[in-house]
Amino acid sequence: MATADRLERLIVDECGSCCDGDVDALIADLNAVCDRARTDRTPTAAALFDALSAETRLDIVRLLVAAEDELCVCELEPLVDVSDSAVSHALSTLTDAGLVERRKEGRWRYYRPTERAAALLAAVDGEADGTAGGAAE
Repeated sequence: MATADRLERLIVDECGSCCDGDVDALIADLNAVCDRARTDRTPTAAALFDALSAETRLDIVRLLVAAEDELCVCELEPLVDVSDSAVSHALSTLTDAGLVERRKEGRWRYYRPTERAAALLAAVDGEADGTAGGAAE
C-alpha cells in the first residue's frame, strides 16, 4: 500500500523510527480528523459555496442582509447593474442553495436572506470573531 509506505517514511523522518503500530495509530488519527471535518461533500455544502462564488450573487446576498426589509427583483436590479433576468437567475441559485427565501405576493416576488446567509457573511467579514477579513493572525 503506497499510502502506508509514505506515512511510514513521514514517521521515520519525524521520529527516527517506525513500526506497524505507529502507522496504524496515525491512520486512526487521520480518520478521526476526517470525521470531525465532515468531508462527506454534501451537495448542499457544495451548492452553498458555488452560489457565493459569483460576484453578482454575493452582492445580492450582501444587499439583502443589509436591507431592513424584503426586496424585489426590480429593487435589486439597479443596485447590481445587471439585467432583471440575471438578477432573477441569481436569486434562483441563491434560493436553491438555502441562502435566500422568497415570498410571492400577487405578481411580485420578495426576497430576504436566511440566517445562514447572514452568518456566512459575518464570518467572512470577521464579525463573528472580531477579526477584519475573517482571518486570524
